[in-house]
Amino acid sequence: MDVEPRCHDKVVQMIRKGVDIPNPLTLDVGDEVNIDHISGTDVKIYPGCRIYGARTVISAGARIGYEGPVTIDNCRLGPKVELKGGYFAGSVFLDRVNMGLGAEVREGCILEEEAGGAHCVGLKQTILFPFVTLGSLINFCDCLMAGGTSRRNHSEVGSSYIHFNFTPDGDKTTASLIGDVPRGVMLNQPPIFLGGQGGLVGPLRMGYGNVVAANSVLRNDFLGDNKLIVGKTHSARTIDVRPGAYPNLRRIVGNNIIYMANLMALEQWYLHVRRPFLETREFGGLIFSGLMDTLTLAKKERLGRLRALAEKARRPEHGALAEKDGEGRKEFHERFPEIEGIFMPSPEDDLAGRSRDDFLTLAGNLREAGGADYIEAIQGLDAGISAKGTAWLQEIVDSRCAKVQELLPSLNLFGG
Repeated sequence: MDVEPRCHDKVVQMIRKGVDIPNPLTLDVGDEVNIDHISGTDVKIYPGCRIYGARTVISAGARIGYEGPVTIDNCRLGPKVELKGGYFAGSVFLDRVNMGLGAEVREGCILEEEAGGAHCVGLKQTILFPFVTLGSLINFCDCLMAGGTSRRNHSEVGSSYIHFNFTPDGDKTTASLIGDVPRGVMLNQPPIFLGGQGGLVGPLRMGYGNVVAANSVLRNDFLGDNKLIVGKTHSARTIDVRPGAYPNLRRIVGNNIIYMANLMALEQWYLHVRRPFLETREFGGLIFSGLMDTLTLAKKERLGRLRALAEKARRPEHGALAEKDGEGRKEFHERFPEIEGIFMPSPEDDLAGRSRDDFLTLAGNLREAGGADYIEAIQGLDAGISAKGTAWLQEIVDSRCAKVQELLPSLNLFGG
């Protein structure tokens, strides 16, 4: 009787490359997986794991399934990534990312260097900058978090934390920006701490260095830095539900636009700064394309959610609210195709070209300055040069927001 698994040949190829597979008969590898995209250098895959997806990449030093079975489906793993147990799909994990048992990381996630989470962490459409650490029993979908300068000085989310990303009206126009891209990529900002058993009600924005007390549920933006924030508890009451009212439409739309503008800034950072650090490494080109593809999908996700809101909000059912922002709702709905164009620019669009060139000229050859180490190179920049880089990326954010505001004058998205 033939007892060889259907993926026998692929498993044999992996072993011959040098992949350590202690129990080969327990491994399932999809027919579509390209073995050439799995490193043979110090990779270990423990029993019970499943490797699927034509776009899957596994770099040197990876450890997969140490605490329990792992399913990988179209993920790109950088060097020394540890996925200890759970399900991982359609996401990118850069150097030394570490995720514990019971993780569920779904499509659209980017975890940058040394980011990670303990057991039972759920992510989707989430971007974590270097060093950001998540505790246990966390649902942290549809957000971007930055802050911190090292594994000892990192932004952290306490255990049993929730980013509330789904409204009673069935909307997901709720992406939250915890930190930002222009300052965050410079890896020189103070960490943000979100205390355990708390939550954020998206879409929300928060500055750097803030400490949120445990058991706080935040519903408003906190744009200042270095504050202790204690969430206000609602008093008990019963009021009528008004579906589709959207009394905070201006804030919801504005925060979504700012979030997407930050994604565009991150896209330019990857294109002009990160790329040379990746190109000379094993599978670096594949990982870079994964980063860019994921950002494109992230923008499409956010635009899709915003488009759905524009359709639902165009006919307010409540008279007082219709009087308040009726013209703004109409603009939002009618001009949405033009908003989409702002966030899907053509290659000819100049995204802060002069500011970019000023920064890159002052920064010199970043890859040579830090050897092959991205973090060392970025943190080695002079403060003035880092400020130039932040100014370039902030100009991208501000220009996208200004273009949208021109289309929606009645909503006054970013006014006082």
